[in-house]
Amino acid sequence: MTDTLSPARLQVMWNRLLALVEEQGQTLIRAAFSPIVRECGDISAGIFDIQGRMLAQAVTGTPGHINTMAEAVRHLRERFSVQEMSPGDIYMTNDPWLASGHLNDFLLMMPVFHGGQVVAFTSCTSHLVDLGGQGMGPEGSDVYDEGLLIPPCKLVIGGEVNALLLDIVKANSREPIANEGDIYALIACCEAGAARLSEMMTDYGLADLHGLAEYIIETSRRGTLQAIAEVPPGVYENTLKVDGYEEELTLKARLSITADRLHLDFAGTSGCSAKGINVPLNYATAYAVFAMRCIIGSDIPNNAGSLEPFVVTGPPGCILNAQRPAPVAMRHTLGQMTPDLVLGCLHQALPERVPAEGASSMFDLPLRHTADVALTGGTEFAIELVHNGGTGARPASDGLSATAYPSGVFGSQVEITEAAAPVTVWRRELLPDSGGAGEFRGGLGQRIEMTSATGEPFLVFLSVERIKNPAAGRAGGKPGAAGRIRVTGREADIPGKCELRVEPGERLVFDTPGGGGFGDPGARAPAALAADVAAGLVTEAAARTLYGSEK
Repeated sequence: MTDTLSPARLQVMWNRLLALVEEQGQTLIRAAFSPIVRECGDISAGIFDIQGRMLAQAVTGTPGHINTMAEAVRHLRERFSVQEMSPGDIYMTNDPWLASGHLNDFLLMMPVFHGGQVVAFTSCTSHLVDLGGQGMGPEGSDVYDEGLLIPPCKLVIGGEVNALLLDIVKANSREPIANEGDIYALIACCEAGAARLSEMMTDYGLADLHGLAEYIIETSRRGTLQAIAEVPPGVYENTLKVDGYEEELTLKARLSITADRLHLDFAGTSGCSAKGINVPLNYATAYAVFAMRCIIGSDIPNNAGSLEPFVVTGPPGCILNAQRPAPVAMRHTLGQMTPDLVLGCLHQALPERVPAEGASSMFDLPLRHTADVALTGGTEFAIELVHNGGTGARPASDGLSATAYPSGVFGSQVEITEAAAPVTVWRRELLPDSGGAGEFRGGLGQRIEMTSATGEPFLVFLSVERIKNPAAGRAGGKPGAAGRIRVTGREADIPGKCELRVEPGERLVFDTPGGGGFGDPGARAPAALAADVAAGLVTEAAARTLYGSEK
């Protein structure tokens, strides 16, 4: 029957799939226990055809989860034969080089049975707050320091959860209840997608998805190639200096654009760090391709067809292609800098479409109790807070303040933080003048202050960027403000990457970076500058010195 389906009916079914994956994503978010999933949306969800090709993904989610999921399902599909699958089976792994780049992300894949046959797969990913080891921090010397690694295996067997595997996960975590709840939320996400997909196939009288899959993939691939054809062909290079851990690092990209392909190569990028800021290539690829797709064919749904023309490579052993068993817990610190690296290439080809650099890497703050608190019967906890800086100004509009780009992970809410962990948040506010000056201003960063709510010390595992190398402006725009971390009462600022102990009575204060400006600051519209000053986003002193205003 699929061979005779009209394009109109195929399009209706495609729209149904897109709605279906959104229900998947919302099922995961609403059922999850951890705030980083429930409140921040650190997830992915998708539907795949029998070959393991992604057909649709939930809009809610992060590129680091979605685009890695697109490849991970292929790996699992090759690892396990369809003949050995039974209704109710669910496979999973958190292998960083197969799944999503570090151990804390669990990826699940479930075969969808319809008419007694496997016709498709559902998949999802989300972040678990703690998997033992040294936890979410950059201090591990290899991946074995960073927690529990689970190879591809069956999490659910014929509808029954693998109790031993679940017990092992719980036994290796400081937050066993939250981990168990999040795993069941992932299972519910897969099951919801499978049930809805089977219902859809019944509604449309489909025995398989072959015709629909080919329509989705070919239509998306064709549209993407048309978008690529509008980009001037050539070879474009860009270099980005980043803070690094032991020393400043160089990220380098060479983007080759032809009529039907974009090939990005990281040759010339610095080698791996001894600490856990290294990035598996799957994660670096996910964010690099996301950046390219933001500029080229951004209106085309993300699936195997629209992803196919984008190829990313990197020399094994460079920090964006880390090899086993390199420590990778904080792979997002540099992985989320790759969009600015890539956009620097694309700006040379499409200067009127590419924004300035932004804060980019999220200010991720894993917190937990200290060892002495646990030994003396104090308050034990583990939580991961996420906060964002400003995005770069765009060629025709200001950047966005305290906004998650490229991660898409929403900032942690104060009320949720205080309810889930023994900390008090005293301040959270936008930072005036932190957005780079320009005809269009960079987005502002924010200042957040917190302290212990119980009179007990706590640990913070810092791995953030833009402390030494702020976001650059474009076309004459000025750089955004750098990030800053300090503790009240201590003379020196805190480095961007370290394990930090905050004592009772001390306040942790962190300023997230601002985005770069776009265009000559002197060309900023007087009304826009006056509105910024009136709103407290730009001080009068900055208006005079940076923008040349006499106000």
